[in-house]
Amino acid sequence: MQKIHTAKPQKLGSREYNRELFRLQVEMIKLQEWIKHNKERVVVIFEGRDAAGKGGVIKRITEHLSPRDVRVVALPAPTEREKTQWYFQRYVAHLPAAGEIVILDRSWYNRAGVERVMGFCTDEEYDDFMRACPNFERMLIRSGIKLIKYWFSVNDEEQEKRFQARMATPTKRWKLSPMDLESRDRWQDYSRAKDAMFSYTDTKQCPWYVVNADIKKHARLNTMEHLLSLFDYDDLTPKKFELPKRSDVNSEYVRSPIEELTFIPAVYPKPKT
Repeated sequence: MQKIHTAKPQKLGSREYNRELFRLQVEMIKLQEWIKHNKERVVVIFEGRDAAGKGGVIKRITEHLSPRDVRVVALPAPTEREKTQWYFQRYVAHLPAAGEIVILDRSWYNRAGVERVMGFCTDEEYDDFMRACPNFERMLIRSGIKLIKYWFSVNDEEQEKRFQARMATPTKRWKLSPMDLESRDRWQDYSRAKDAMFSYTDTKQCPWYVVNADIKKHARLNTMEHLLSLFDYDDLTPKKFELPKRSDVNSEYVRSPIEELTFIPAVYPKPKT
């Protein structure tokens, strides 16, 4: 099997990781406010190997951001109706308006990856996508959208380790789809598909940024640091201010009897045994 990365750098300690993560998350809030103020439109694509850690990075990026201004889009398999549409049509519906960031957890590149490898599209559909995709992305960029593409690269040994961890962890087992299991036996097929995809779509206007994702914590910090570096943003976060005194504290409002309300059972805190 192909091995992409060999020597691993020394891992960050938890204290240093948490300190840097918090710093970068504060910067992400500043970026969000700047994008909203300047009515920018941003699309960030996350693609890569199964179990490469895309979801973990997305969670850290969006953890403290406003869901009204930052949307994560992870589309399921297309419906029968959507299969008859122009291929890019269902993605266009999720593009951002002014002041919004849209994060695509997998994107239109499904056609160049899983659909190509698993035979879910015809050769004609695949060839048409490869010709159309760079033009489609140039069209988005000309319209004023800032389009950023990340490819998460993980070696086969680390991917297998993460698959095994998912199988052993009840809260992660749902992440193992039949497609994920099939990909374990098609490593080289996916590698060839990725190489072909890059040859067509790694353009000067819209390049692929490759993330070494063998170490999850490093990948999270490096991606956030790089994403922030692509914007010349100002700190427009609201300044701290004193809350005014409430004016209704002495009103004549009388609360309805608490006994008439339906509360959920107070299971916690549980009694000590």
